Formats: sequence, C-alpha cells, structure tokens
Amino acid sequence: MRVAIVTVLTAFLCYVAPAQDAPGKDPARETKGVGIPPRATPADYQAHAQAGTVTVGAEFKGHSVPTPEAVYTNEDYVAVEVGLFGPPEARVKLSHDDFSLRIDGKKNLIPCLPYAAVFRGLKDPEWIPPGGADSKSKSSISTGGGKNDNSLPAVVHMPIELERAMDQRVQKASLLEGERALPEAGLIFFEHRGRTDRIHSIELIYTGPAGKATMALRPE
Repeated sequence: MRVAIVTVLTAFLCYVAPAQDAPGKDPARETKGVGIPPRATPADYQAHAQAGTVTVGAEFKGHSVPTPEAVYTNEDYVAVEVGLFGPPEARVKLSHDDFSLRIDGKKNLIPCLPYAAVFRGLKDPEWIPPGGADSKSKSSISTGGGKNDNSLPAVVHMPIELERAMDQRVQKASLLEGERALPEAGLIFFEHRGRTDRIHSIELIYTGPAGKATMALRPE
C-alpha cells in the first residue's frame, strides 16, 4: 500500500514541476499577448543605431497603426515600429519617454506619447457603417418642394465592442514598458497632423538608460 502511494505521489510531482518552473515565461508579455515580435536583426528595420550595448532599429509607419490582426489609421498621430536588441541575457528599462521625433530638422522635438493617446481618432478602414457612406440624416429639415441638398450624412458610431477590440489590439502591439529582456519590439506614437508624403526628413531619437542614438527614417 505504501509503495503505491509513493508511486502516485512521484508521478504527480513530475507532472506539476514543469508547469511551476516554466523557464522563459514573461508575465508582462503573457498579459499583453503576442504583439509585434522583434525582427530577426536590427538591419531588418528601415534604420538602426547603437546606444551603448543596445542596438535600436526603427521603421516609420506614418498614419497607419499596424497590428498582427489588422491595420488601423489615425490622422492625428504617426506610428514608428521599434526593436531593441542587445547581447545575450541583456535587459534594459523601457519607456515611451525614451523616444522623440524630429521632423524636417525643426528645433522642437515631438515627444512620444502613451499608446492610449491614439485610441481617440483610431479608425478601421475595413469597417463599413450600416447603410453605407451615402446614408442621410433622418433629422434633416427640408425646405419643401424637392430634395434638400444641404442634408448631412448620418453620424454612425462604431459599435463599442469593435472599438474595444481595436484598442486592445493597439495596446498589444505597442512597446512594452519597464525592465525588459531583449530583444523587444513594438509601436510607439507621436502627434502629427497632415500628410506624411510632404515630410522631407524624419529623425527618431532614443535617449534612455542604454545611451543615446539617432536614426534617420524615411517618410512615406
């Protein structure tokens, strides 16, 4: 009887132990989800530069907000995909405050903003409002005698569940903050209105615990 109990207990411990150890698990990454994985090397980005022992890669995305599930847009902000690489076992503290953007050589730098800032004004180009784009407001006032050309399109809002899913995907695709094991990658965001094809030069500046680096990015 005692031998049977010992055998069952040993089998149970062997089953549970791997789940307890689970080497390589990252609680923050597990909470965030898959997000945007780092590319194979820093050279796979538009530009890359060295900051101490850390290499920062970056690519300008314009008003597009790419996530693994879908590509969204925001006309008030631009996105940059960044990847940070280091030697084996390297770790670095990351923050959106580490990044800034210089456009067309202007003296004033554009600060990086938290990912939640882009939620307002975020759009899904694939979403079609019910009734299509030509639907008219039922509250339009007619002057009588014919069609009212001054009627306005009805204001149709995206369902809250779709907005929530869109926000969650952008959050997962954003760069994780805090003490991070490298490599790490994600999106960072800057306020910029207007057409990006009229931009002549873009510089992404990293100033963080690893050091300082400047990357010349290509406008769309």
